[in-house]
Amino acid sequence: MYLPIKTQPSCASAWLAAVTAVNAENGAHDAQNVIVDVADPLAMSEADREAIALVDQYLRDYDRYPVETVANTIFPRALYARHQAPAFYDVYREKVLPRIKKGDWGRYFDRMITFPLQKKGQFINPLDDIVTKMRTHVAAKRCFRNIYELTIYDPIRDAGPPMNRQCLSFLSFKLTDGPDRKLLLTAVYRNHYYIERLLGNLIGLGRLMKFVADEVKVEVGSLTIVSTHAEVDCPSSRESLNDLLEEVRATGSMKEAA
Repeated sequence: MYLPIKTQPSCASAWLAAVTAVNAENGAHDAQNVIVDVADPLAMSEADREAIALVDQYLRDYDRYPVETVANTIFPRALYARHQAPAFYDVYREKVLPRIKKGDWGRYFDRMITFPLQKKGQFINPLDDIVTKMRTHVAAKRCFRNIYELTIYDPIRDAGPPMNRQCLSFLSFKLTDGPDRKLLLTAVYRNHYYIERLLGNLIGLGRLMKFVADEVKVEVGSLTIVSTHAEVDCPSSRESLNDLLEEVRATGSMKEAA
């Protein structure tokens, strides 16, 4: 059982297409194994900006996390811009992480850069390891298809009650063949709230791809998300949510995604 969403040109149009498809699936407004594909996760037209602003205002109106906050849980773009790699890893751990509310949600980037070892106080940085390997392999013109993997799910911390746990489970990076290499990313979610999280997740993953691609000196390719369970959650009434979707559909090129 799966629900494929037609490839969309941008994160905003992919959000609208995925929400529309899942919303129409059944009375529960959910679906299993939804596949969302974004041709260019960095694309940002005027219609995209307008759509993102509408979703963001809706989330703020109902006291939910803004789109930018959700995106920052995956990649803190402003921090990277100020400090660059590898310095921003330590700045994140020492300055940003202590300010995040206690609990597991919102710590995706922490999971990517801090994997604890058996000896207390020691850890590895899986994201930096991937970047280093890719950079070395691209320079040597010898890349691999199946070794740039990053696990977010932790069976010790995440196998208990389902609330407030990491919903992003796994990231698989790939490099295309040929002289003009592109970075591809597939992200697997065990559970996915499409109104509160999906748009920010798409944007954050696109920024993560941009970081890796820039560090490795390749171009950004497509982003694919597999939501093993997706839900069009409703922070307010279904009527107000439907009004939001109609507003987003009315924004320029978003009409095609609907």
